Amino acid sequence: MSKKTLVVGASENPTRYSHRAVRKLSQHEHEVLGLNIKPGKIGDIDIVTEVPENSDIHTVTVYIEKDNQDQLMDLIKEIEPQRVIFNPGAENQELSKELESLGIETIEACTLVMLNIGNY
Repeated sequence: MSKKTLVVGASENPTRYSHRAVRKLSQHEHEVLGLNIKPGKIGDIDIVTEVPENSDIHTVTVYIEKDNQDQLMDLIKEIEPQRVIFNPGAENQELSKELESLGIETIEACTLVMLNIGNY
């Protein structure tokens, strides 16, 4: 089942894990949208600076460190995903608790590993 995913911190740099995640999600036939402070592309997938309205995003996977997550709560409240994955280096206990109180599942895990072992 395809899960539309927003990759927060998506990078055009192929050595970054967020870049690899975008590609791997696409290979696993998940609809993907990248988000960063500057626009770009990863293959044919757009990196946008704002999430389009009515995006119907199932999962947000986070690749930005806690110190840069100030506006993440507002974004997540706006798009109302079913779950948020905090990848290694992006863990944020306070934000996780807030999201869970809103009924949003939070996971501290690696998106790439989840895809590789089949539990995405």
